Order: sequence, then C-alpha cells, then structure tokens
Amino acid sequence: MSSGAVEPPRNRRGFLLVAAHTLWLWLLLTPAAAIARGQVDPALPAAVGLVVFAVLYLALVAVTVADLAVRPAVHHGGLVAFALLGIGLAVAYGDGPEGWLALLMYVAAAGAVGFVRAAQGFGWIGASVVAVLAIGLAHGLSASETAQAALITVLAGTVTLAFSRTARLVEELRRTQRELARTAVEQERLRFARDLHDLLGHTLSLVVVKAEVVRRLAPSDPQRAAAEAADIERIGRTALVEVREAVTGYRERNFGRELDIVRTALAEVGITVTVRETSQPLGVEADDAFGWVLREGVTNVLRHSRASRCDIEVDARAGESVLTIRDDGVGGRPQPGNGLRGLTERLERAGGKLHVGPARGGGMLLTARIPRPLEGR
Repeated sequence: MSSGAVEPPRNRRGFLLVAAHTLWLWLLLTPAAAIARGQVDPALPAAVGLVVFAVLYLALVAVTVADLAVRPAVHHGGLVAFALLGIGLAVAYGDGPEGWLALLMYVAAAGAVGFVRAAQGFGWIGASVVAVLAIGLAHGLSASETAQAALITVLAGTVTLAFSRTARLVEELRRTQRELARTAVEQERLRFARDLHDLLGHTLSLVVVKAEVVRRLAPSDPQRAAAEAADIERIGRTALVEVREAVTGYRERNFGRELDIVRTALAEVGITVTVRETSQPLGVEADDAFGWVLREGVTNVLRHSRASRCDIEVDARAGESVLTIRDDGVGGRPQPGNGLRGLTERLERAGGKLHVGPARGGGMLLTARIPRPLEGR
C-alpha cells in the first residue's frame, strides 16, 4: 500500500534527472555534425560508436537514478565498457577540432553518478582527467587546450558527483521520514490497543461482578439489585468517556481515584482490602503509572485469584516510589498477556520496573517501581 503512495514521486524525480542528463548530451552534437559533414573518416564506426556511447551513458544514469536491482559487477562492467568506448573514440578521432576529447567528460560524470562511495567517484574522475591529459598531449594539442579539457572534465565530474550525493542524501532522508511515519502509526496503534485493553479489562470485569450481584439479589432484595444495576450503568458511561479519551490520546490514571474504585470493587465481591500509604505524595509520572498498574493488578485479582484478601501498599521513598499488590489467592506463575506487557512498557518509559510472581506463603505479588525525581529538578 505504501509503495503506491511513495514510488510515483520518486519515479518522477528519476525521470526528471534522466531528462536533465539527456539534455546535457547536446555537447555530442559537435562530433555528430562533423560526421554528417563528412569531416570524420571513417564515418560509420564513428557514428555507431557515438550512438552507442550516448545510449550507454543514459542507461548507466537511468540504472543509478532508478536504483534498479543490478548486480554491482554488471554495473561496474558497464562503466568500464563505457569508459573504454569513450577513450577509444577520443584516441581515434581526438586529433581534430570536433570535440571528441569532451567524451571523457561524460565518462567522468557517469562514474560520479554510478559509484556509491565518494572516494570511488573521485578516483574515477581522477582517472578520466589523466586520460584527457594523455590523449590531448598524444594528439599534439597545446598545453592550454589540454588543460582546458582537463578542467572541464574535473568540473563535470565533481559537479555531477555533488548533485548525485545530494540526491542520495535527500532520498535517504525521505526514506527515513517515511519509516519514522510508519513507526509512529504503529506505535499509536499499539498504544490504543494497550489502553483499550487496560481500560475495558477492568471495567468489564467489574460489570460482570456487579451483574452477578444483581442476579443474586433480584429475588430477595429488588431495591439493592436496582442500585447495583444503576451502578453498572454508571460504570458503562464512565467506560465510554474513557474510551473516547483513549482514542484522542488524552487520558491519565489518577492513583487516588483508582484506589477508591478498586476498594469498592474488591469489597463488593467479599475480598478484604488493606491499604497502606505513605504521607509523601507521588510524583506525576508515578501517580499516572501506578493508577494503571493498580487497575490492571486488581482486575487480575478479581478475575483469576479466587482470593479472600488483598493488600495494597504505596511507599514513596527518597529514591523511588513502590507499589505492591498482594493477594492470598491461588498464586502460580503469571500468564503473559497484553495487560502485563502494557504495564511493563508504561513503567519502562518512566524508568521503572514491574515484577509479578508467586508470593511467600501463597498468592500473587505484584511490585511496581518508579524512580523519584531529585529535589530541585
């Protein structure tokens, strides 16, 4: 799906780059005109060589720009063949004023585009300049003419290399941005799934518990059953608000509010609750994270433990805040799932840790730790 949204702009950029390199071939019109006027002998090999040279140049540029899956050996072989053809044409016809020596400028540019590493590109440009100097001096061109041809070759190669490197960096930046966007979307999906699990897991467990109470009370105490049913409605409406907040990303757990909720939920199913809190207030991160931990931990007590007692302790120490939830239920190893995994991720983002396991003497023990910020920060 992403390729359909991303590749067309890249293909358009590639087409524009190939078109720009095609326009740059206008310098080959000088030797082509000399062939057409009969100033080059033999004309047929020169014409065929010039056409093949132009086609090879565009092919090499297109392969690089389009990032086609061509093996490096094949690509480098094409570059060598292109360079040998350009050198051959310059050696054969470079003694005239028809601009054959300029073919090595295209050789330098093709290498600058074709090599990924800048050092390789500069090495190729240097080799092209050496070829220009050797062929120019061998054909008896003046020192100024040869130096001018060498300078043009250097400029063509380095400018092309600079543009090529810039284009690669821009494409890499775009690729990174697309990857970051995909990662952000995936993280948001995971966040929503985790929050939805944490929100609805507790709420639905509470609804089930209260529905059982309503069923038991309905024959003997209709008034209390109606009150419990109204409480179920209130819980449902609260859950709707929380789901909307989860969708928009604006929701926090307040530990004190969650503590009141779980106290009521545990008491209604006959579980004795003991709460011990220190007088020192929790930090903002611990208040939010411990609210989620308390909700999920007590949900597991309601669902799985068959406990008769639940002890909750909050200790805001000098170096860290610690929340422990212990029950006297069936115990055993905790089952991995989205709830515990989501709590672990929340605490890790705050620099904390989560431990869940069997408690001494039976039951389960959940411990959450979050570092407290230093004074003055």
